[in-house]
Amino acid sequence: MAKDQQKHNAYSIDEEHVPAILSEPALNLYSEPNHLYAILENASQKPESQLTSVEKMHIVKDGVSKKDLELLKSKTDLDYTMLAKALSVTRATLINKKRSEKFNVNLSERIVDMADLYSYGFEVFESTERFNHWMAKPNKALGGKTPYDLIDNQFGREEVKNLIGRIDYGIYS
Repeated sequence: MAKDQQKHNAYSIDEEHVPAILSEPALNLYSEPNHLYAILENASQKPESQLTSVEKMHIVKDGVSKKDLELLKSKTDLDYTMLAKALSVTRATLINKKRSEKFNVNLSERIVDMADLYSYGFEVFESTERFNHWMAKPNKALGGKTPYDLIDNQFGREEVKNLIGRIDYGIYS
């Protein structure tokens, strides 16, 4: 009878006998991927790098709030001066908004694009700290410039995102 009971337990889930691998921290990352590297949490429920173009358009048309900008600021470790440079606006434009106020469509688009870039980088580097460090480090593939130096316009952000993609696919960059 004990043998039959053991056979039955082999096919049933018993909390005492759940393999330890099911509680590994790495697997927990996959249980809630939508919140892992989302930056504009008030604008979306999943990482910006996983948003469709239509979802991004809705966020842009609705406008990005100052609160979302502050989330981007904190996750990227950029101060208002550096953020203003990267977004090609004055520092005052970013600072003078109240937390619930939203930015215009053009600036919202650049904020979403930057959030998309950073979200993708966080995902590929598997760490906000490692990616933020990489963004500030000169890179031979970018002519010795830092990735941060190039993200103040659409083409620079595209170049940096392409470089992150090459890193993701293991291509020497």
